[in-house]
Amino acid sequence: MGGLWYSLLFARPWQRAAGVTDDQLKTGTARVFLGSLILALVMALSLAAFIGSNGLAFGVFAGFAAGATFVAAAFGVNYLFERRSPVLFLINGSYNVVSFTTMGAIIGALQ
Repeated sequence: MGGLWYSLLFARPWQRAAGVTDDQLKTGTARVFLGSLILALVMALSLAAFIGSNGLAFGVFAGFAAGATFVAAAFGVNYLFERRSPVLFLINGSYNVVSFTTMGAIIGALQ
């Protein structure tokens, strides 16, 4: 999902807001995708423990709540202190809301 989010959907606005250049994106791609996969699995395992066997509806709710109130809100606090762009917060925060909601839906559906 991150590959789609940060390339096709929001590549240029994200690059501008994060200060990432095209040259920087040419190196370390394998590390970024492998690291992202490992960290996504860690997040999904933690979310699955929270969701338990409560089903699809709870999975969607729990994923949305975790993405919005834990991850995006925590990003917001960090971004305020770091004086980061509201655009970057919207791109990164909404990515996590969508990502966690999707994880929750998948985990809940597998119950």
